[in-house]
Amino acid sequence: MGKVTGFQEYDRKMPEKLSPAERVKNYNEFESLYSDEELNKQSARCMDCGIPFCHSGCPLGNVIPEFNDAVYNKKWEDAYKILASTNNFPEFTGRICPAPCESACVLGINKPPVAIEEIEKHIIEIAYQKNLVKPVAPLVKTGKKVAIVGSGPAGLAAAAQLSKAGHEVTLYERDDKIGGLLRYGIPDFKMEKWIIDRRMEIMEKDGVIFKTNTEIGKDIPADELVRNNDAVVLTGGSTIPRDLPIPGRELKGIHFAMDFLKQQNKRVGNSPITADDILATGKDVVVIGGGDTGSDCVGTSNRQNAKSIKQFEVMFQPPEKRTQHMPWPTYPMVLKVTSSHEEGVERHWGINTKEFIGDENGELKALRIADVEWETDFLGRPTKFTEVEGSEREIPCQRVFLAMGFLNPQYVGMLESLGVELDARKNVNAKEGVYRTNVGKVFAAGDMRRGQSLVVWAISEGRECARKVDEFLMGHSNLESKDSVNQFDQVFTS
Repeated sequence: MGKVTGFQEYDRKMPEKLSPAERVKNYNEFESLYSDEELNKQSARCMDCGIPFCHSGCPLGNVIPEFNDAVYNKKWEDAYKILASTNNFPEFTGRICPAPCESACVLGINKPPVAIEEIEKHIIEIAYQKNLVKPVAPLVKTGKKVAIVGSGPAGLAAAAQLSKAGHEVTLYERDDKIGGLLRYGIPDFKMEKWIIDRRMEIMEKDGVIFKTNTEIGKDIPADELVRNNDAVVLTGGSTIPRDLPIPGRELKGIHFAMDFLKQQNKRVGNSPITADDILATGKDVVVIGGGDTGSDCVGTSNRQNAKSIKQFEVMFQPPEKRTQHMPWPTYPMVLKVTSSHEEGVERHWGINTKEFIGDENGELKALRIADVEWETDFLGRPTKFTEVEGSEREIPCQRVFLAMGFLNPQYVGMLESLGVELDARKNVNAKEGVYRTNVGKVFAAGDMRRGQSLVVWAISEGRECARKVDEFLMGHSNLESKDSVNQFDQVFTS
């Protein structure tokens, strides 16, 4: 470790951000980088904890104490190699990961945890500055062809790993640009899209072929794709949103969150928009759903100059700190205040939306809502709610964004054509550790397989699936696995 007493000497400090009043004027990222001195201090906070629980907290198994030590000692190439051994895209996770590693940080037992996510972002940005991020695919190829369907983080990770193994990889995307929800879900103010383009340039030099505006099952028959490749990896994501089928759902002005966010990202990226404009400008906005997608709708609505913004969550307000039911090092379900919340929003918990109310033109004008109270079990988990008597009321609202999560992948089209089996939750049935479907040489990974989850889990799924595909094609695989005990040694002895 870099400095034995660092965790005692330095407090956690986050990079400076533009004020809310300034940052809502555009869609650019607004968080600065650490100074060299501050980066050194923050990496010095990583303590000699004996058992680094941060490893298990991270779905990728990032080797965190070692890269913190390298950062402290300004060994930038070592830091990058350690980080890249487990994570293909630190520039993504360093910006948009909820950092479960920090929740598991040993220092976090009684102090603010190490700023692992920020250090990760700094490592990769310094690596790009120093020209350390280079193609890694071997010159001698295997002659095997792999098709990947879906260019979100799982598909990109699988493509990067399979290209590294020497296979010929083609990545198909039905939208006009590569990136999936990274491109058309995550707002630009959280991650600007040149970051994706920069990584794509490296992957193209590695030999990955990107094909956009290509929907498998429509533009290319699914069976033809399977026939013309040695393996096919499905990484299309969980794209069917959860709806709210209450009276008035047909009114104009009610939209799924992802339709709203995708359209704004297309505006920023100068991509064509074929649907009617979805705008919050001058409207009383209600976001239904208290997660990150809902928060993104809040930030976007603020930038579109909404008249007012409310965010509803049917669950009760979470505690501000860990309780006895969420002990360290588990991921705590505590109150989260995002940068979008800082910019202005009324947050309400325990709200049940009962009806959408429209005017004579079929336009949304109000919501009928009621307060609810929850019963919980002995672990503090919600079991059922009851409506608070006399709490029903109407509030003005002309725009609703439904941000209640996703149910499952789209089955009609490619999956139906392939005859891929689904599990009980209507996700693609491909067991973890195998990632292979019931269809011969077809594999699946990411949200399409495991259900709606985090970007960091999608990258992990893509990497692990790629290893299984490589084993299927070659009989063995030299690709890294998060379960490899000597993974850190492999980086420096290969």
